Amino acid sequence: MAIRLPSIITAKHLLCRSNLFAKQAADVPKGHFAVYVGEREKKRFIVPLSFLSQPSFQELLSKAEEEFGFNHPMGHLTIPCREDIFIDLTSSLK
Repeated sequence: MAIRLPSIITAKHLLCRSNLFAKQAADVPKGHFAVYVGEREKKRFIVPLSFLSQPSFQELLSKAEEEFGFNHPMGHLTIPCREDIFIDLTSSLK
């Protein structure tokens, strides 16, 4: 009798499932990915893949999963926070 554990979708898998990621891959430099940030009006940011290993960025992704799940109606990775908070966070990660 085998015990099945729920699979964990990694951030990379999440990005690959995004329709917009697939459509706009050509204009995203290698080693980066696009996210949309904002509470109402969304702004597109291109961030390095290295951010995926940062605990503070992982926290933002967890919040995005809680709010939107993995099947966002707009078809792309959206982080539900204010732009200024996102910019402050990512500026400290560089």
